[in-house]
Amino acid sequence: MHILIYGLNYAPELTGIGKYTGEMSDWLAARGHKVTVVTAPPYYPAWRVREDYRSSSYRVEKTPGKATVFRVPLWVPERPTGVKRVLHLASFMLSSLPAMLLQPLFQPDVVWTVEPTFFSAPIALGVARFCGAKAWLHVQDFEIDAAFDLGLLPADGLVHRMALGLELLFTRGFDRVSSISPRMVERALTKEVEPQHALLFPNWVDVEAVYPMEGVTRYRRELGLEDKIVVMYSGNLGTKQGLECLAPLAKAFAEDAHVHFLFCGDGSFRPLLETEVAGLENVTLLPLQPVEMLNELLNTADVHLLPQRAGAADLVMPSKLTGMLASGRPVLATAEKGTQVADVVEGRGVVVGAESPQCLVKALHMLTENGELRAQMGAEARAYAVEHMGREQVLRRFERDLLDVVAGVVR
Repeated sequence: MHILIYGLNYAPELTGIGKYTGEMSDWLAARGHKVTVVTAPPYYPAWRVREDYRSSSYRVEKTPGKATVFRVPLWVPERPTGVKRVLHLASFMLSSLPAMLLQPLFQPDVVWTVEPTFFSAPIALGVARFCGAKAWLHVQDFEIDAAFDLGLLPADGLVHRMALGLELLFTRGFDRVSSISPRMVERALTKEVEPQHALLFPNWVDVEAVYPMEGVTRYRRELGLEDKIVVMYSGNLGTKQGLECLAPLAKAFAEDAHVHFLFCGDGSFRPLLETEVAGLENVTLLPLQPVEMLNELLNTADVHLLPQRAGAADLVMPSKLTGMLASGRPVLATAEKGTQVADVVEGRGVVVGAESPQCLVKALHMLTENGELRAQMGAEARAYAVEHMGREQVLRRFERDLLDVVAGVVR
């Protein structure tokens, strides 16, 4: 089987969508399938093209897993806004078109594309139809819904109607539409996707690479945190992540000498966060860490923070949650009851409303003051990750579903 993967983010050495796409392509190639990827150069989450790619326009490379990767140029704004993001995505769509138009020569069986960005969907669908391949749309985030619901674009008027109309037009043309949680699969059905064509393809975690560690981690030793209760946020520091709560939360614990906050990552929100926590002795800021240090980093936490903006918990399912759970540490999440995020975290941590800062402080006090509760919730988190999020079982189900769509089988 030949799978053509088309998407903006492909960076196996990082985290998030890029990491999942990279692991997926190498796993499929190792299983004997031919894998081709059309993607952008690495630029996320720092919002600048990585130094070793800046002199290139188009390039072709081979991954260690023997997948073929076509890298295409794109425009990356220094300070992404709503309009600049649209132009950024449009630049990828235009620059990727020549590479995608070459792909029918190699006769793919499946054209698989990921949202975000939905800008890729029309080209993926067109190439699949031209060469007789099956078309598969995988939804990591409901990008269009999130852009309007979170106020990144105006939520009424002609632009809104046109975006929703185009989304419906192209989404229902795919042979399969998958998403990463049952609630998001249900939401896909509201986009006029036939129920038999909607599938669950959850994010996964390598539970052998991320696991609970005993003893003091390297980060605790080097940062002098051996005797602290560490509260951690690690991930993309983006403006749509709901991170406005981090600095006020740290300030609420400024007088507690036993609690220390560790914020790790890069993104457009980082400069503001640096300003807001300047002078706080109970906060340490780290840049994005190497992927080989992920388990050490996650195990440095006693409590993981998972902030979400109000209304976002069923539009997105944070990929960082898989590692948090696998590390065997409790999660403190902001989400509304009944959302997918809340359902996953409940019992493996604590969930409070996204607009309830006092409840967030109270919940963190409860967790930092009760080591037995943290241990119990952490054990439940680890058990859930092993049973439901293991990489091998998730990708084997995905491979079966790929073979089914090529064969025209509907389960």
